[in-house]
Amino acid sequence: MLVPPAGPGSYTVGTMSERFDCFYCRDSLQGKKYVQKEGRHCCVKCFDKICANTCIECKKPIGADSKELHFKNRYWHDTCFCCVKCHKSLVDEPFMLRENNKVWCGDCTTNEDAPKCKGCFKPIIAGDQNVEYKKMVWHKDCFTCCQCKKVIGSGSFFPKGDDFYCVSCHENKFAKTCAKCKNPITSGGLTYQEQPWHSECFICSNCKRQLGGKRFTAVEDEFYCVECYKECVAKKCAGCKNPITGFGRGTSVVNYEDESWHDYCFKCTKCARGLANKRFVRHNGKIYCAECPKRL
Repeated sequence: MLVPPAGPGSYTVGTMSERFDCFYCRDSLQGKKYVQKEGRHCCVKCFDKICANTCIECKKPIGADSKELHFKNRYWHDTCFCCVKCHKSLVDEPFMLRENNKVWCGDCTTNEDAPKCKGCFKPIIAGDQNVEYKKMVWHKDCFTCCQCKKVIGSGSFFPKGDDFYCVSCHENKFAKTCAKCKNPITSGGLTYQEQPWHSECFICSNCKRQLGGKRFTAVEDEFYCVECYKECVAKKCAGCKNPITGFGRGTSVVNYEDESWHDYCFKCTKCARGLANKRFVRHNGKIYCAECPKRL
């Protein structure tokens, strides 16, 4: 609470016109300056020595010739009644009595109670633009990228330990680089053969559709979706004349001379016995098992 200080209220000072002696030293007070406290009259010297209150700030007596201020049974010289922080005199000013009997002015009290900026360590007072993150607070202009030192303010950022990076610096320093376009991958992306790719860069070489999460075939560093591989790349089976894709039924391929077959299509022309991984004979461009040519 901010309260105004009070002046002396426990004694009075004046000049004695009547016949009185000092209560303590018994010297005559007539015609002399005296102090009356608690119904007793005493000379200034005895008052300063015996009766004066002690200043809570400088720990010295507050003599009869000094101006005294008091609050809640605490006493100050008027010259000692200053803000502990800015040292401004608080005589006739609002003040706050805080820990260790120290007095604070209104402005310093506000600043002391205000949250401190994590950047400049100065108080953030009402009306200041600020940024909060995980119970920490900064002035808006103090919340900067640790790399380029530009103000992040209320923009996007990436925390790394005790440091904060703007989007651009984080990309340059930490983001993976796409194997195709060589630009940073800031979000999403995929990995193929331990290399990172943008989803939009990992596409079919023919139809340009994205291949993420889909079946595809790689041919000499080019990628093809199933449909384009069938149409544009896959060899045609010498038996059924359909593409040999390596997908689904008949994933094994039989190659002989310059022709290829699905393993299930590589069979004897006469008896239709499957010949994959078996002895066979080629006669007049046709495939036979070892026995059937004898019967021709």
